[in-house]
Amino acid sequence: MKNNEEITISMVEDYHVFEVLPYVMEFRRQLYPLLDPLIVPKDLVNFEQNYIHAPTGAFLQARTTDDTLIGVIGMMPFDYRFPHLDIDEKTTVEVARLFVNPEYRRTGIATRLFQELLKTARQKNIKRLYLHTHPFLQGAYDYWLKQEFKLLKSCYEGTYPTLHMELIIPAEQ
Repeated sequence: MKNNEEITISMVEDYHVFEVLPYVMEFRRQLYPLLDPLIVPKDLVNFEQNYIHAPTGAFLQARTTDDTLIGVIGMMPFDYRFPHLDIDEKTTVEVARLFVNPEYRRTGIATRLFQELLKTARQKNIKRLYLHTHPFLQGAYDYWLKQEFKLLKSCYEGTYPTLHMELIIPAEQ
C-alpha cells in the first residue's frame, strides 16, 4: 500500500457487479482450491437479489483513488440452513465474502469495511450478525473475535471444520 493512499469504502451498485462478482469468485477459488470452481454458490448466483436488492442485504467495496477494487464484504438475509445452531428469530443477517487483496492486508481495510457494514446493519435495524469461518483461513477467527463476535459452535460442515460465530449488535453509544 502506498503511503497516505486514499481508500474509499462504498456500496456496490448494480453496475459494479460485472467487476465485483469475478473478483469474489477468484478469491474463493484461491482460498478453497478443493471446491469445484465451476459450481457457483447460491448467494453468488443470486448476487443482486441477496446483497443489493434484499432489504437486509448490502455489499461494500474498498477502492483506491485510481478505482482499483482491493476489498469487499457483504451481508445477506440469514437462511437458517444450519438447523443445529440455536439462532432465534431476531433480525439476523449473514456476513460473507470478506476479502482484501494480499498487499493491502494488515492496513485496516478489513476493519473499515466491517465497520461500514456494521453501520449499514444498524441503519437497517438488524439485531444479529452471523458468520462462519474455517480454522485453515489464517487469522480469520482471531480477526472476528477482535470484532467482538462470539463462537457459537465448532463442527464439521461437509468436509470443512467450521466455526459458527455471532455478534449481537450493541445499541449505538
